[in-house]
Amino acid sequence: MTHDHDLVLRPTEAQISAALNPPPGRNGGDLVVETLAGLGATTVFGLPGQHALGMFDALRRSDLRYIGLRVENNAGFAADAYGRITGEAAPLLLSTGPGALTSLAALQEAAAASAPVLAISSQIPTAGLGGGRHGYLHELPDQSASFRGVVKSVHTVRAQSQIPSAIEAAWKSALTAPHGPVWVEIPQDVLLAQTSVPVVTGGDAFPEELPPRPELTAVAADLLSRAARPAIIAGGGVVRSDAAGKLRQLAEALQAPVVTTPGGKGAFPWRHPLSLQSWIEDRHTTDFLEDADVLLVVGSGLGELSSNYHTFKPRGRMIQIEADLGKLEANHPALGIHADARLALQALLETVSPREDAQAPDRVREVLARVSERIAAQELTLEQDLLASVRRALPATSPSFWDMTILAYWAWSAFDAKGSNLFHSAQGAGGLGYGFPAALGAAVADPSHPVLAVSGDGGALYSIAELATARQYDLNVTWLIVDDGGYGILREYMTDAFGQATATELSRPDYVALAESFGVPGVRTTPETLADDLAKALAEPGPSVVVLPAVLRMFAPTHL
Repeated sequence: MTHDHDLVLRPTEAQISAALNPPPGRNGGDLVVETLAGLGATTVFGLPGQHALGMFDALRRSDLRYIGLRVENNAGFAADAYGRITGEAAPLLLSTGPGALTSLAALQEAAAASAPVLAISSQIPTAGLGGGRHGYLHELPDQSASFRGVVKSVHTVRAQSQIPSAIEAAWKSALTAPHGPVWVEIPQDVLLAQTSVPVVTGGDAFPEELPPRPELTAVAADLLSRAARPAIIAGGGVVRSDAAGKLRQLAEALQAPVVTTPGGKGAFPWRHPLSLQSWIEDRHTTDFLEDADVLLVVGSGLGELSSNYHTFKPRGRMIQIEADLGKLEANHPALGIHADARLALQALLETVSPREDAQAPDRVREVLARVSERIAAQELTLEQDLLASVRRALPATSPSFWDMTILAYWAWSAFDAKGSNLFHSAQGAGGLGYGFPAALGAAVADPSHPVLAVSGDGGALYSIAELATARQYDLNVTWLIVDDGGYGILREYMTDAFGQATATELSRPDYVALAESFGVPGVRTTPETLADDLAKALAEPGPSVVVLPAVLRMFAPTHL
């Protein structure tokens, strides 16, 4: 009897020839780039550094496209977006110590948003490993310890023969649900030394699947089929697993209203009769979800934002489909199903009994009308008009990337993404500086559509150096900077809490003149001309900057 695990793939003649006759001058860095190419990578992001030069020299001998950013954290954001757009693991090449550590905030965002990033860092020479105080440049007692609490998995290489297998294992880890960032580190001397390891000519790039347990989906299907008032919360896991189509089929079969979380925006059509849109930070929506007798939560851990700041208290039976085992039932008791959203939704589609509910669309319209009335009473027409202007200017197929800024907080609830995997923000970890470098990564991933980045003036200064990157690679990104003279949302929070704000006001540059100094066209706009100016900038190929001086306000919270 032959078992599957007894089968060994025979090398081709070309692979045998390459192994027996490797080209001269290869080093450990070549093993890195050969392995990445063998796994299917075509593009890498990063920033060179002294200990990592072996990898960067090897890029010269490869067909990989290199996109170099100016700050490691921004390179991480660009790789994050590339991973979100393509669904592929995005290689991020970094140097030791300060270079590596500067990427930590970006890797935290990738972890929170389940973006597949394959970070490969150099290390001090092998002789310095082990925690001794040898005094090498960039030395840390245990560099990987700084990343172990952030990334999905850590892979340390100590010999050249370990490089292909370590990178392949990391690649699979990054792409196994839930997607996420992974960490590989390779000592400087291992990267620089000449190698006798044969040319890497292939790799197993297929991640492990995470199917649901059938006994659990059988119970879930029975509960949903017999529910009187089912409802669905769709999170980022639906987007990451490309399951929007299956979610729609299930919602229509069950006549179950759907609300999307900020991370799940676009997973369900905005104008669908069953769409509660994304007003999850609203008490009317919270009340509706609490009243559901069976609530299906797909691809969300129901964290702070997605639970209206932990005020959500479901009264009915909850079913939670989640690929991240640590998030399963972390906030509410449920029928927990540890699975990839796409596979679990398919299993439910195959087993639920369709139900009729002619009143469901009416209940959805009633909730949305109450939300609209609440917002209208606050006289926030400027904010709503600006969001509508952005939506009019942005092509329906273009992705947008939003920094942590007031207009983005509005967008989480009120912006129609027009499709799955088109709206991205830093709401996972909540760090500043995400929008523009992430948009650059998306433009690298798919240059066929213009990409929009939205930042406040505070967040813009985190990534202003990447105007040079945008110009160098002629990336098709329009950057909208809303300039309110400081950290606007913190100004609002502090004024509400303490009566006045401290440390929120900023001196800032003339963003139009600064953009033009990089060779990037810039324009100063107004609320009245924003739609036209933004549409014009998006229609012109290459990078551009649109600056909107405006002080915005948030809608009143309902969780206090």
